[in-house]
Amino acid sequence: MSNNVQTPSRATAFDAPHDLVKEIIYQIRRLLQARELYTKELNKKYQVSAPQLNCILALYENGPLPPSQIAKYIMVKSSTVTGIIDRLEQKGLVTRLRNSPDRRVITIELTEAGKRLANNAPPPIQQKIIDGLKRLPEGEIEEIVRGLTKLTYMLEVQDLPVE
Repeated sequence: MSNNVQTPSRATAFDAPHDLVKEIIYQIRRLLQARELYTKELNKKYQVSAPQLNCILALYENGPLPPSQIAKYIMVKSSTVTGIIDRLEQKGLVTRLRNSPDRRVITIELTEAGKRLANNAPPPIQQKIIDGLKRLPEGEIEEIVRGLTKLTYMLEVQDLPVE
């Protein structure tokens, strides 16, 4: 009497999701590696970080700005932008201007060196994302938002402040 019990093939329902999970992990790693490579290139070639470059480009595109406006343009907290400005000032790329009788009111302006850097540096990685998203239909962008939102909830970082 033959045994008609079949052993499950390798392509079971469990394997397909496992392969998809593995692909998701690899794609996330690629994104993190891309950010790391971009940051290393900026540090090596231009001696600035990605947030510092974003600050320089915001000033280049908009002219002198108060730190609070820079923070809005580069999507960081005002307290974060203070440190960025400190480091850029030490590098001679920006200056603080006090044009008001109130010494607390300052405006940040690019130096000539800062303007040269803005002209020569590569676009920020977030600009590449923005440019890529502009080429997608709205439905695909909504899918990406839903997927990334699910990931942030899975990692329990949905309430983490973005800096």
